[in-house]
Amino acid sequence: MKKYIGFLVALLVISLAAFGQRGEEHAAPHAAPPTRGPEPVRGNPHPTQEKRNYSDKAGHPNAPHVDKGNKWVGHDTGKNDANYHLDHPWEHGRFTGGFGPHHVWHLGGGGPNRFGFGGFFFSVAPYDIGFCNGWLWDSDEVIIYEDPDHIGWYLAYNVRLGTYVHVMFLGA
Repeated sequence: MKKYIGFLVALLVISLAAFGQRGEEHAAPHAAPPTRGPEPVRGNPHPTQEKRNYSDKAGHPNAPHVDKGNKWVGHDTGKNDANYHLDHPWEHGRFTGGFGPHHVWHLGGGGPNRFGFGGFFFSVAPYDIGFCNGWLWDSDEVIIYEDPDHIGWYLAYNVRLGTYVHVMFLGA
């Protein structure tokens, strides 16, 4: 009888540990994903800065992010931002997997230089690599949006963190 009780206690302890980990792995998203991508920059674009602060309010990340109401914080440098200039835009073709919040993708491994999901592969813009330090390359959910200002780039929005980076499509 003592063996069975010991076995049940051990099973209960293992179950509790598994449930505790499950809650951490599947944390609630930062906020509801944006319903659409950013609008093109009109008027005077924000000047490019090497060490810009993106934390527009207390508790907001110091990285490009999306606030409630689809405000794309940091997507304001306009079409002539040299950090996103490409000599050969779309050199690997265009992404055809779908855009916006109805197309949530699970990262399947890799890192900023090459990552993939659903048979599609991307790389993060060199200027944005520091903004994806907290990404979980083997499990985070991302949503791809079209970039209206920077030809050849897309925006990958991290659902868990509420942040985004510019990404280049590398092909399927």
